[in-house]
Amino acid sequence: MAQRGRKPKPTAIKELEGNPGKRQLNEYEPRPAAKAPTCPKWLDDDAKKEWRRLAKQMEHIGILTEVDMAAFAAYCQAYSRWKAAEEFISKHGSIVKTPSGYWQQVPQVSIAQQYMKQMTKLCEQFGLTPASRSRIVADTKRNEYIDEMDAILGGSV
Repeated sequence: MAQRGRKPKPTAIKELEGNPGKRQLNEYEPRPAAKAPTCPKWLDDDAKKEWRRLAKQMEHIGILTEVDMAAFAAYCQAYSRWKAAEEFISKHGSIVKTPSGYWQQVPQVSIAQQYMKQMTKLCEQFGLTPASRSRIVADTKRNEYIDEMDAILGGSV
């Protein structure tokens, strides 16, 4: 049976947004440690690149945990497949002429749209879109990105 109403926001996101509804926060919500999961070996190359691009930054600001592996892997794989479909469209065009003389949209257009929708939904879950990020009030001292090599060499923090 389906649940009614809006999907609940995680308490961590509500706290970062400053609890705009001023409703009591769930004190008993599970809070896994903000540690990025290991990149799954089964992701394709472009998905792994996307994982590496975002995982460390997301871990640092506390929005990626080990229990988020499947959702984040789904985002990365959707990104990779969307990218492949868009590259096909760029190379071959979005419409083709059929043997009977009609113009038809190539399947990659709808494939790209499908994966773009999946990516957008997952991005919103993680606060990765400008709109979802604009609702978050982060502790800038805690979330300042520190380059590991600078920290080792004693550079500016």
